[in-house]
Amino acid sequence: MLPAYNDARGVTAAFNRNLLTRINRELEGNFPLDQFSHAVRFDERLRRIEMHLVCERAQQVQVLGRTFSFTAGESIHTENAYKYAAPTFIQMARKAHWDCLSSWRDPGSTGYTVFLARSSDEP
Repeated sequence: MLPAYNDARGVTAAFNRNLLTRINRELEGNFPLDQFSHAVRFDERLRRIEMHLVCERAQQVQVLGRTFSFTAGESIHTENAYKYAAPTFIQMARKAHWDCLSSWRDPGSTGYTVFLARSSDEP
């Protein structure tokens, strides 16, 4: 599961670091992109993948004129991707008033399932 979020070509890392690129461009930030590394963690208790940007050294950055201090090893938690077994997802969908109409399961070892759902509040 984790390799998909930490691919060898660095696609996901670039996607994650793009957050800092956008902060620099859109919020007048000055994050040094080469000073933050991509990190992926799995929280077993919460059943979620977490993506982080880890500061490589102590530093200060500015965003919209405000200063933010980072210590070496401190991370910015950028994303959560929750992973549920199909029956758990269906139960959660029902509680949220969604009906699962169909599903497709990955025949490989990942076990991912894609669901087609419709709001049960629709006519």
